[in-house]
Amino acid sequence: MKTQSELPPLMHRGKYFSETAGGRERLRLSLLLTGLIWVTGLIGHFTPFQEWPALYLYLFGSLGIVIYFGVRHGEWKEMYLAGGSLRKSLFWGAVAGAVLFVLDVVNTVMYYKNGGTPMAEMEILLVGKRLIYLFPLLILAEEFLWRGILFSSLIDKGLNRHLTVIVTAVLYTLNHYAVAPVGFFERSLMAMMALPIGIIGGYIVFKTRNVWGSVLMHGITMVSMIVDIFIIPQLLFG
Repeated sequence: MKTQSELPPLMHRGKYFSETAGGRERLRLSLLLTGLIWVTGLIGHFTPFQEWPALYLYLFGSLGIVIYFGVRHGEWKEMYLAGGSLRKSLFWGAVAGAVLFVLDVVNTVMYYKNGGTPMAEMEILLVGKRLIYLFPLLILAEEFLWRGILFSSLIDKGLNRHLTVIVTAVLYTLNHYAVAPVGFFERSLMAMMALPIGIIGGYIVFKTRNVWGSVLMHGITMVSMIVDIFIIPQLLFG
């Protein structure tokens, strides 16, 4: 008969139950937060507040859950915020971010040359509403929720890795319709940019068990969006 030290890690009684319970709790809270964000965004859309309450719930709720599980339960590694292969994660995040940057810029130039209109509402939000200063925190909140908390809890639950990537990427993409206080067309443009980020970021996280490469890739794509909105129209139209 095998001793406890000879058993696989998940068969150790205390570790097995703590990881299972932690994964279930992360899954429950992340899905609850997602539901609250979507309901808040839907209600806010028909009020003068628009989607701003949902956006701030998204931002602070995601960061709050991460801090809760990290500080109180020490689950930084379980959420892929620590451990894994950081160097490999950052490398692939940089490569993927650079590729997406180039593709986005080329696509945006073609879009404008074919008669597409600039994202005027997003420009107002970024400059007039000072949303641009929240971008670093927003990137962290998005990556921590979708590729950290929810992704890790689905993997812990035993969900297929490809299905996990698809589920988290689709939810992340759809979430832009709930939290972006702009028109439907510009939300759709943002969602189109979000889908490849969600898919590629998901595979980077799964392969490296570290979320920071996805954070880096996301940050690079946000720079490309700023280039799309502020720089390319000036170069093309003066």
